[in-house]
Amino acid sequence: MRTLVIGGTLFIGRALVKELLQAGHQVSVLHRKPGHDLGKRVGNLMADRNDPASMRAALASERFDVVFDNVYDWGRGTTAKQVESTAKACGDHLSRYVFMSSVAAYGDGLDHVESDDLAPDGHPDLYARNKAMSERALFRMNEKGGFPAVTLRPPYIYGPGNPFYREAFFWDRLRSGRPILVPGDGKRLMQFAYVKDLVRACLLTMESPQAVGHAFNIAHPRAITQSQLVRELGKAAGLPVRLSLVDREKITQAGGNQLTGPLYFGVYFDMPPITGRTEKARKVLGWKATGFRAGLEESYRWHKRNHKRPELDFSFEDALMAHECPQPH
Repeated sequence: MRTLVIGGTLFIGRALVKELLQAGHQVSVLHRKPGHDLGKRVGNLMADRNDPASMRAALASERFDVVFDNVYDWGRGTTAKQVESTAKACGDHLSRYVFMSSVAAYGDGLDHVESDDLAPDGHPDLYARNKAMSERALFRMNEKGGFPAVTLRPPYIYGPGNPFYREAFFWDRLRSGRPILVPGDGKRLMQFAYVKDLVRACLLTMESPQAVGHAFNIAHPRAITQSQLVRELGKAAGLPVRLSLVDREKITQAGGNQLTGPLYFGVYFDMPPITGRTEKARKVLGWKATGFRAGLEESYRWHKRNHKRPELDFSFEDALMAHECPQPH
């Protein structure tokens, strides 16, 4: 099939391009640069996905069977109107339009199934609001005109090539023999999706005729606590773990920030929990999750080969942990 990956040069996109090529598909990527480093077999389209005119111009003379829409502009946000405009610009000959949404589209809550209501249009979180509204727009297109929309709702995505300072945040500290600051009581839940599992789900949506018009939660079936996450990261790397629990109010008062820093638990890794159930993906797509430990171990092997540790200042963490009681492994 002729496939287009919108945003194919970073984390999910790179892994998806690789798998599509291995499966024998023709692949192009669309992004804001005039070239890429994905090899001569991969076509290149240049456009700003937040600019409808730019997208229409780039896609006007192209014809694809499947489009994977992976891009979210973290600086400006990507709205439902922009997603809908992109979908329409792809033409009426698609067999699939696979939109990368997020478990955040539910807004809040645990153990969501795909039929649950999504976040309302007025939800205070811009990302949750945009993802939810984009899904609603695509499914309206499906209901009214048969547009072949499929949406995927992963939680935190991890794996080889992760550009966010997440797994590496902890491994940098564990490899230095440092204790890990854990916010609150360490029991806040997190749920994860292995990037290769997510890519496999993308390819399965191409094959399953039942996928069209549906959303799928893609994740490890069980959520874990923040303390469990750190211990699992340690086990995957074969490194000892020491935890130091610090009250969230103290972290906030000291200026801790999940995005701009000073970081205290990885980039955007201390959010109120939102989790989903994955039975639908298993039943409809025949999808199965990799074991969490196995995924982390493969991620750590990539990390050791490729990660260049940045210059780090631990004074912020040290000051917060100075009067806290360390927790044993």
